[in-house]
Amino acid sequence: MANDFYSDEEVTASADAVTSDIIERSEAELQRDEFRLLAQQLQADFENYKKRVARDIDDASTRAGARVVSAVLPVLDAFDLAVAHYGDNAGDEAKALMQSRQLLLDSLAKEGLERLGVTGEAFDPQVHDAVMHVEGDGGEQVVDDLLRAGYRWKGVVLRPAMVRVKG
Repeated sequence: MANDFYSDEEVTASADAVTSDIIERSEAELQRDEFRLLAQQLQADFENYKKRVARDIDDASTRAGARVVSAVLPVLDAFDLAVAHYGDNAGDEAKALMQSRQLLLDSLAKEGLERLGVTGEAFDPQVHDAVMHVEGDGGEQVVDDLLRAGYRWKGVVLRPAMVRVKG
């Protein structure tokens, strides 16, 4: 009288069906977990790809800008020579020339150009090219005279400043 409603065969068949359903469900859960892990890996790979592409685009843009600015450096040098030639002459041509030079420098500075080589600053071989040396008081080497301005574009030295060093 253990089981009045079902025969032993029906109970065994029902237990086998339940076991089969449990195995199928476990396999489906394993497959689901594998797909979830794969999707997470693909998402991470895609995020890394997007970051790498953005970084590559930024680097290419910086290099392209550096090439353009390098091509403009002779123009800045010509402006510097013209301003040095006019000196303190306050004529209209001199004023226009100085304003044009400053406008160009300001525009490029907004985009990332930095002028190097200030008289009196400490000599740094990373940003200064010493072409002359004068004896000093034996202390630290400093920039005594700027012979040609140097420029840095977004942290990268395009051209070191040509300087006379004292010390």
